[in-house]
Amino acid sequence: MGVPHRSNRSEQQSRGWSRRGLLGVLGAVPAAAVLTGCGGGSADASQGATAAASARAATKKAVIAVTPADGTRKADFTSPVEVTVTDGTLSSVQVTGNDGATLPGTLDESRTRWTSAENPYSGTKYQVTVEAEGGAAETATFTTKSPGETFVGYFTPEANSTSGVGMPVSINFTHAVTDKAAVEKAITVTAEPAVEVVGHWFGDTRLDFRPETYWAAGTTITLGLRLKDVEGTDGVYGIQSKDVTFHIGREQISTVDLATKQMTVRRDGAITATYPVTGGDADHTTWSGIMVISERFRQTRMESSTVGLGDEYDIADVPHAQRLTTSGTFVHGNYWASTSVFGSENTSHGCVGLHDAKGANDSSVDGYRFYESSMLGDVVIVKNSGEDTVDPANGLNGWNLSWQDWKAGSAL
Repeated sequence: MGVPHRSNRSEQQSRGWSRRGLLGVLGAVPAAAVLTGCGGGSADASQGATAAASARAATKKAVIAVTPADGTRKADFTSPVEVTVTDGTLSSVQVTGNDGATLPGTLDESRTRWTSAENPYSGTKYQVTVEAEGGAAETATFTTKSPGETFVGYFTPEANSTSGVGMPVSINFTHAVTDKAAVEKAITVTAEPAVEVVGHWFGDTRLDFRPETYWAAGTTITLGLRLKDVEGTDGVYGIQSKDVTFHIGREQISTVDLATKQMTVRRDGAITATYPVTGGDADHTTWSGIMVISERFRQTRMESSTVGLGDEYDIADVPHAQRLTTSGTFVHGNYWASTSVFGSENTSHGCVGLHDAKGANDSSVDGYRFYESSMLGDVVIVKNSGEDTVDPANGLNGWNLSWQDWKAGSAL
């Protein structure tokens, strides 16, 4: 079979194109394409790359992260809540507990990190709602763990009560406190009219607050307890968060002079009564110093065994008894002693006695009248008793400390 013959003419023509002919062909390419291929077009290339990068960045979705993480069931409550964003900026963050309360917080300068100003509460479920600029709202939830061991503070006086001018705000804790500064910082006591109020620790379980001098008559006192989740000692946390208001009534200060066996009662600076009394005998002297009425009983039983005096007495119906010390000092009515004792002899086992009647119903006797004129928080000052000044922690009797010594007992 023969092979088809191909002419060499066309190949020769192809190899033989002139330079002019080639340039003529290139000349037909658009000018823009030529510029693109030369060094003078690099600026346009850079701009194009930047625009492309911006377009790619604009299509990136902001990534939001919440700490504690979404779905956490036993989150730590001793650290703040934190929200961060990458590839974007934060426009709003809201953290709401199942009690309806919200956690305040702040954004950093770049608006990429939000941190709560307070720690979340223990045993609380929270919802975090976050929006990044240009994006839809996203939510996360977490629940904080409950503390293993807790403490509370029992306070005196009672909420909404009215007391005398000597009444301190006294808080007794159910667990010994080692971080006294943290606990004291979480408690505020404010007064209207305003006055400086300072705390003083009596041991590890009691914290009292008072001003330099007695409260002014008519003062309103507000106790703020922000103990919830405050670590009082290792692993033991407070659970209270509340405000309590107390009131101060009129000023009544009674002075017992056991040298003269007389008690002088002053109401708002004016003498309103003078009563003959009997105090502790030479073997059972009465504490001296400033004392505050902390309990009141129209009638109560008094047993010597409860104050370390064996079986010397047991009286089932002591009338008009008002406690001055934890150790057992009272000012009370006395119906069993001769009326001649009052104002002339000190014959008691350490209490201050006024003439009274059995049954506590005779309004004509001194014990009845003094009781009716008194209230919790009234001041009773005992002098010339032959005894040392009462320990400030023995009852609500911190007034026996100087202001300097009182302030030295603060942890702050």
